[in-house]
Amino acid sequence: MSIEPLKLDIMSDPICPWCYIGKTFLDRALAEEDEHPFIIEWHPFQLNPDMPAGGMDRADYLERKFGGKDGAVRVYGQIVKHAEDAGIPLNVEAIKRTPNTIDAHRLIHWSKLEGKQNHLVDMLFQAYFIDGRDIGDHEVLADIADSVGMDAAVVTRLLKTDSDVADIQERDRLTREMGVNSVPTFIVGGQHAVPGAQPPELWRKVIAEFRESQNA
Repeated sequence: MSIEPLKLDIMSDPICPWCYIGKTFLDRALAEEDEHPFIIEWHPFQLNPDMPAGGMDRADYLERKFGGKDGAVRVYGQIVKHAEDAGIPLNVEAIKRTPNTIDAHRLIHWSKLEGKQNHLVDMLFQAYFIDGRDIGDHEVLADIADSVGMDAAVVTRLLKTDSDVADIQERDRLTREMGVNSVPTFIVGGQHAVPGAQPPELWRKVIAEFRESQNA
């Protein structure tokens, strides 16, 4: 008997290291399942909604965010260690700029229309955290779109317009009004909020409990 579907909404930003870690943990849990119930949808949450359109130097950004160079090194050092302990590579030395992510979120939205959203999110994380690419750059975004089978020419044309900018900003605002103030945040079945990068064991437990409820 096939398992009933369960909506899993994920609030995330592609420059958030905890979002990358959280998705990796979720993917590990799902890879162990012959059939999982989740219908996954990614939603926009900009960590830096006031970031200049062209982004900024990453070192400057981190020092401003964490109160100087020592604070930046300390905080990001903890994140990198957590990722390494979990077997997740973070090539943070390769990252030179922190982008404004509004265009990346538009691309995530467009990829959903083609059924490629989860793969596209994977490629954005890889581009930023492994390859150190500027995912605010339109050429980079078009190349990532092409890598998942989207039409790069169409994406390039859309990125030159304001298409869906207001929609992304409004969805971000509504998410904050719901009480979400950090990412990743997972909403299970439209009811239960699960904040943070949760380990695979939690997701296995969620799936098992859902199966039990279906069989009750």
